[in-house]
Amino acid sequence: MNKPTIFGLISVAIVIVSAFLPWLTIESKHLAFTGMNTAGSSFGEPGKLNIFVAVIAGILFLVPGKWSARVNLFVSAFLAAWAFRNFVLFSRCEMGECPEREIGLYLSVIAAIAAFVCVILSNGDKDKDKAPVE
Repeated sequence: MNKPTIFGLISVAIVIVSAFLPWLTIESKHLAFTGMNTAGSSFGEPGKLNIFVAVIAGILFLVPGKWSARVNLFVSAFLAAWAFRNFVLFSRCEMGECPEREIGLYLSVIAAIAAFVCVILSNGDKDKDKAPVE
């Protein structure tokens, strides 16, 4: 396994863990939201899609071949876009009240972008690390 693949798997694991960490708090209403628990809002549960797409990306990191690298490029790009969408959606101010962003929201975006970069840096050849047999 090459280094981008290992870092990609670590990034995917961080995306999954960050879905359960606090994403934001609204002090005036005493609400704390995670990716999986957004009770009291109309955000839905974006952490479920984060986890689903991250698991697919993790599986594709482990599968050898060019086709898995190409599919993983799309999957990880979608993961990064979804994480960025969550960041923008969750951190916006409404009716003069701005929520306080927490570590889970930042980790989700950074790890998703890191997974995308790792897909770009890995070339899809899992056999490149082996020495040629003569």
